[in-house]
Amino acid sequence: MKSEKSKKILVIGYILFSILSFALVLIIPQSREVFKTLSSDHPFIMGFVKFALLATAGELIAGYISTGKPTVPVKIIWRFVIWGFIGVWITFMMTVYKTAVVNLMGSGVLPGGDNALLRAFYISAIMNTSFGPTFMALHKCSDKWLDLRANGEKASIKAIMTGIDWSAFAGFTILKTVPLFWIPAHTVTFLLPSEYQVMMAAALSVALGIILSFGNRKKSAGEDK
Repeated sequence: MKSEKSKKILVIGYILFSILSFALVLIIPQSREVFKTLSSDHPFIMGFVKFALLATAGELIAGYISTGKPTVPVKIIWRFVIWGFIGVWITFMMTVYKTAVVNLMGSGVLPGGDNALLRAFYISAIMNTSFGPTFMALHKCSDKWLDLRANGEKASIKAIMTGIDWSAFAGFTILKTVPLFWIPAHTVTFLLPSEYQVMMAAALSVALGIILSFGNRKKSAGEDK
């Protein structure tokens, strides 16, 4: 009982710390300027920090909602580090796609000229239909690897690949969340100032995790009846 209470305090404490830290940074003018400068001067370090903190908090929130109690995912430290490196990767790829689309629009290959909304849509659509599936598949593999290691099982490539429901991944993650969630959400993201885009991308991961956890909880409740 005491352990459960301690876990609850730690989970809620981490969630509040992560979300409030970024909220206060954005609310306080002085810290907001520091944040913008750091994001501009050290984009990859800040990408690591943003994703590691926010996406890990998202996993904790999703687990809490799904189970109705504080749940710490297995290998949480590894997940924190993996999310951080994902943040670095996404920071780099966002820059690549933004640069490419700006050049393509400027040369007339993509129509729209200087239209900001079209530019944001092109970046989002191209990124989410090329880099997005690759990133999501690799992240699913890393999650499976951690799960196998936590259960004391052999985490071979074969075990990882056969342990993932790729039909569900293609049917739901690729064919539903990409067009219905990620492309519209990232279109909004690319309309924001560049220093806030990576943080918004991390926040969207949190948001989707929360949405899906409510769905999983509702589904579990229906199965129990």
